[in-house]
Amino acid sequence: MPNGTESIVNEATGTIEVDLQARQVRKFRAQDSAFHYVTMLFALVVLAALVGILISLSVEAMPSLKEFGPAFLWTNVWSVPDDQYGALIAIYGTLTTSFIALLIAVPVSFGIALFLTETCPVPLRRPLGTAIELLAGVPSIIYGIWGLFIFAPLFADHVQPHLQALLGGVPVIGGWFSGPPIGIGILTAGIVLSLMVIPFIASVMRDVFETVPPILKESAYGVGCTTWEVVRNIVLPYTRVGVIGGIMLGLGRALGETMAVTFVIGNANRIGASLFSPGNSIASTLANEFAEADPGLHVSSLFALGLVLFVITFIVLAISRWLIRRGMGAEGL
Repeated sequence: MPNGTESIVNEATGTIEVDLQARQVRKFRAQDSAFHYVTMLFALVVLAALVGILISLSVEAMPSLKEFGPAFLWTNVWSVPDDQYGALIAIYGTLTTSFIALLIAVPVSFGIALFLTETCPVPLRRPLGTAIELLAGVPSIIYGIWGLFIFAPLFADHVQPHLQALLGGVPVIGGWFSGPPIGIGILTAGIVLSLMVIPFIASVMRDVFETVPPILKESAYGVGCTTWEVVRNIVLPYTRVGVIGGIMLGLGRALGETMAVTFVIGNANRIGASLFSPGNSIASTLANEFAEADPGLHVSSLFALGLVLFVITFIVLAISRWLIRRGMGAEGL
C-alpha cells in the first residue's frame, strides 16, 4: 500500500509540474506574441508617418507639377512676380554645398577617428571624444550666426583672395574661384556644413574603428606593419560598412540643413559659375519663402521642392543601403 500511495503521489506531483510548465510556456508565448505585435505596431507607425508625409507632399505639390510638368526639375527660373518656378537652382545649391561639405568632412573625420583610436594618448581619448560629440549638439542656428558674422568676413578678407590668386588662372577650375570675395556664397555654405557634419561622421567612424578586434591589429604590428598599413589593410576593410553608413549619415544631415545654410548661402535665385557667388538650396528656399508665400502656385511649388528633397534623400539612403549590402556581400556575410 505505501508503494501504491507513493506512486499515486508522484504521478500527481508530476502532473502538477507538467501543468505548471505548460502554463509557463503559454505565458511566455503570450508575452512573446504581445511583444512582437507591439514592436510591429511601432514600426508600422513610422512607416505610416513616412507614407503620410509622401502623400501630403505629393497632393500639395500637384498643382505646380501639373502646371510645369517634369520641366520643373530642370527649369532655371524662380520668379515670384512672374509666377514661374523651377527647382534647378535649389537642387544645384543643395547638391553642391553637400558635396563640398563631404569633400572636406570625410578626410577630416577620418583623421579625427584615426587619431582617437590609434595614436591619441589614453588620458586624452575620452575628453577629446566627448568634445567632438558635443559639437553635434550645437544648434544649427548657432553655426549660422557664427558663419555669417565671424567666418564670412574672415573668409572674404583672408582666404578668398588667396584662393583666387592661387587657382584663378588654372584651366577648367579657375572660373569656380572668380568674382568678388564677399564672404557669403556656395563655398561658404559648404564649409559651414562640413563643420556641422564632421562630429557625426567622426563619431561613427571612431565607434566602428573601436570594434576591430585588438588581436588583429596586434598581429599586424607583430609582423612589422606600420600604423598606416594596419589602418589600410586591417581597420578599413573590417569597418567598411560602418564607415559608409557614417558618411551617408553626414550626407543626409547636409542635404536637409536649413538655418545655417540660410544664413551664409546668400539666398540668390540664380546659378553662378563661381563658388564665391550667392545661391540657394531647397531648405533655405523653404525657410525664406514659406511664411510669406501666396496661396496658389507659389505655395505648391514650395511643396514640390520639399518633395524633391524627400526623393533626393530617399535616393541617398537607397545608395547607402546598396553600398552596405555590396560591402557585406564582399565579406561573405
